[in-house]
Amino acid sequence: MTVINNSKERLVVEVVAAHNLMPKDGEGSSSPFVEIEFENQRLRTQVKYKDLNPVWNEKLVFHVKDVADLPYRAIEVNIFNERRSGNSRNFLGKVRVSGSNIAKEGEEIPQLFTLDKRSLFSHIRGEISLKLYISTREEVKEIGANGTVGFSISGSASSSSSGFSKKKQETSGTKLGYVLTEPSDSRDQGNTAGPEQQQPLKACGEQPRCADETGSDQHRPCFRNFRPRRRRECLRKWADGVFAEGDSASTRRDFSVFGGGEVVAEVKLGNYRGITKRVSLNNVEWGQVFAFSKDCIQSSMVEIFVKEGNKDDFLGRVWFDLNEVPRRVPPDSQLAPQWYRMEDKKGDKSKSGEVMISIWFGTQADEAFAEAWHSKAANVNFDGLGSIKSKVYLTPRLWYLRVSVIEAQDIVPGEKGSAMMRFPELSAKIQVGNQVLKTRIAQPSSVRSLSNPCWNEEMMFVVAEPIEDYLLVCVEDRVGQGRDEVAGRVVIPVASIERRTDDKPVVSRWFNLDNSNHFTNAAGDSKVMTRFGSRIHLRVSLDGGYHVLDEATMYSSDLKPTDKRLWKPHIGVLEIGILGATGLMPMKIKEGKGGSSDTYCVAKYGQKWVRTRTVVDSLSPKWNEQYTWEVFDPCTVVTIGVFDNSRIDKNMANNNAGVRDSRIGKVRIRLSTLESDRVYTHSYPLLMLHPSGVKKMGELHLAVRFSCANMANMLNMYTMPLLPKMHFVQPLTVNQLETLRFQAMNVVASRLSRTEPPLGREVVEYMLDHDSHMWSMRRSKANFFRLVNVLSGLVAFGRFVELMRSWQKPICSALFVATFLLLVAFPELIVPMILLHMAFVGIWRFRSRPRHPCFMDTTLSHAESVYADELDEEFDSFPTSRSAEIVRMRYDRLRSVAGRIQTVVGDVATQGERFQALLSWRDPRATFLFVIFCFIAAVVFYAVPIRVVVVLVGLYALRPPRFRSKLPSQPLSFFRRLPTRADSLL
Repeated sequence: MTVINNSKERLVVEVVAAHNLMPKDGEGSSSPFVEIEFENQRLRTQVKYKDLNPVWNEKLVFHVKDVADLPYRAIEVNIFNERRSGNSRNFLGKVRVSGSNIAKEGEEIPQLFTLDKRSLFSHIRGEISLKLYISTREEVKEIGANGTVGFSISGSASSSSSGFSKKKQETSGTKLGYVLTEPSDSRDQGNTAGPEQQQPLKACGEQPRCADETGSDQHRPCFRNFRPRRRRECLRKWADGVFAEGDSASTRRDFSVFGGGEVVAEVKLGNYRGITKRVSLNNVEWGQVFAFSKDCIQSSMVEIFVKEGNKDDFLGRVWFDLNEVPRRVPPDSQLAPQWYRMEDKKGDKSKSGEVMISIWFGTQADEAFAEAWHSKAANVNFDGLGSIKSKVYLTPRLWYLRVSVIEAQDIVPGEKGSAMMRFPELSAKIQVGNQVLKTRIAQPSSVRSLSNPCWNEEMMFVVAEPIEDYLLVCVEDRVGQGRDEVAGRVVIPVASIERRTDDKPVVSRWFNLDNSNHFTNAAGDSKVMTRFGSRIHLRVSLDGGYHVLDEATMYSSDLKPTDKRLWKPHIGVLEIGILGATGLMPMKIKEGKGGSSDTYCVAKYGQKWVRTRTVVDSLSPKWNEQYTWEVFDPCTVVTIGVFDNSRIDKNMANNNAGVRDSRIGKVRIRLSTLESDRVYTHSYPLLMLHPSGVKKMGELHLAVRFSCANMANMLNMYTMPLLPKMHFVQPLTVNQLETLRFQAMNVVASRLSRTEPPLGREVVEYMLDHDSHMWSMRRSKANFFRLVNVLSGLVAFGRFVELMRSWQKPICSALFVATFLLLVAFPELIVPMILLHMAFVGIWRFRSRPRHPCFMDTTLSHAESVYADELDEEFDSFPTSRSAEIVRMRYDRLRSVAGRIQTVVGDVATQGERFQALLSWRDPRATFLFVIFCFIAAVVFYAVPIRVVVVLVGLYALRPPRFRSKLPSQPLSFFRRLPTRADSLL
């Protein structure tokens, strides 16, 4: 339909170019085009095929009804990727441009806009360059009529913003203010979704639906009978709650203070109030933000007082009716601060001066919210706000330091007087930071070797970037019981040590030992005596080809090698929304309030740790924060823990230096168990094991999505080794890995405890499962029954064969005998029938595949049927607190041995569970690959005689070692990547 308008002015939007767009065609590229909407007119550019940095230089012309209203209009700019089908498209980003940015003809300049998200989980990036101006030239009108197709659309399409868009806006002046709204109110703004727009998820009783980024709806059934529970909230409610977010400037002018030099501003809403910092009268600027939650509204108006110091009387007052406060929904620009005339106690506005304020209703997506004072932290002053804000932590990159102590020469024993009476007992002590290891005492083979000890021992340490540690090597002589004297030492900066990424041998070096000795003569003068020159033979290297494990192997969130040169491009993106929690157990008693908790969440994946803000004094906190990680391997685990903040009260923290944040519970999710690009919104139980038994501490509400740009790369990862190459070429022993893991955990905990705000050691230990190797009767029983469950399939088959032999069911037994005779006559059908059977079983089980991430299973963990004495043993200290020394020694030895047995049983059960995971659709991509393999293998085994296959397999398995690779085979790598039920162990 043609739009007829007699106005001479035309709006010209020149689409110049776009940069760094997100690939959406599954082949690492996109075919973008731009669609612009203005006053019910929609035009689009040409498609630039296979171009992530397209250049259009196209002019799109729109009719303007009233030029005077142009500053109050908005131009919607959307970028899409045209898919091969031609009828569907992928969303690449959007920009909402205010009409105030439109220039006059001849004054237009290119403007660069950052692309925004359309919905909560839109995966976009990049910028777009536009020119916008008003033109009256006739040739411009012709371009609009002939160059593009214009049409009008019915209704209005105002952009709805997700609660997590982070578009930066710059404002001038200082800031003070507040916002009181929630994103669900944004639905009142008249949102009319087009055919390509994403619809919000509805409540559970309304047949929820979820739309992907291509615009096609996908039915989202409601789940009720499982744990974790399906959340009923729609995604539009992520930024749940009313946030009095002040992004306003607060500046005071034209007033005088008698007898004082400092003023403060107080923002009051009902019983909640926030107070700014004190500022000098010479520079009255606060620049602070105050946010009030919706459930804190106890009044119909908000008041701002300007006071002198600590006096109760105010110098001026401004108040606002909440019904008159404007509303802002990002990506709208922030409201400009304004000067407001204050009134005194008598209501006179002629003498009290003015204050600059900006106030609006907003959402948690407002940029100022991160720096705001929250009403939920009413008992925390503004200066202490940093201890409860959300933070992102990055752990340092960890390196393995390999030190080989080969030998030493010309070592002079410690005590010359007694050296002739005994043989020197020489050993080498290596120290890096707090890590200390010693070699054995060298056993001399001749008289000459007494001063030339030989060790040939290798030791491993963990160092962190930036590498500022020193390697201290000491040669010590044991001169008595528990008494060692240093015979020489050398200090080597770790940063100067050679770095390697493979198993190429490192050249050994001789280092001169410093064996000088300080002594005081009879006159009291200090002297330095230098002994005979000695040296030590070392081979040292920083190995960057390993992955330094700092967490339990079964829950590892990162498998990349240390050296960045060995990293491969990421294969996907993990997005986690930490919505809130309900039904939390009170962790502390507050005066006059009873039980309460000050809770925050910590999420850990790879080197990135995130910590949400602390919600003070709430048993149903709402965080509504979203975080994103790059994923390099799908077979990894993300861990989210909930803690009670015990450091909010500074007086308590100062009086008790050993205060620790209390554990509330945690959730682990293996990424490979998630379907690609599907949003999981569930409520996860928080379970904790106490000496009195297992307790449910509450429920954690999460929204999780794992998306990948290229499915082929994702599937190819299943054929790659799980760990870097060096772990197989030059493997480390089990004892080495456990020791190094403990060292790595100490390094990480030490670094995070020195951040601001610090992340406590107790938090790091809980997130990294530092006590997972300790003995527990409950864990041992759980692993044993896991093994029994794995072997139950073989037991069931044996019972079936015995049933057929008993002829209790003659028809079934006759069919079984006939099948047996058929397979004996045609043995080539045995393997194809088994593979086809497994393939069809996998397809049949697709209907009952898991629809939710894994969770803590109390039944599997045997936490519900554990005995009191077993719990006492599990929570007993190590070493044990028993008084009898012999009992303690034997008890600790038993626990140590049983802990190893527990690990072995668990590993055996893990391998069996991986077989079960082939057809369980626990990992949908792995089961898909296995089913396809079964079909192909069935055809191959049918076409090729079984004898030929056996010969080929035998020859392949018996090939000479020189034709074998030290890396595991592709089938073995695929098998090791399969998920296990260890993820669900408590």
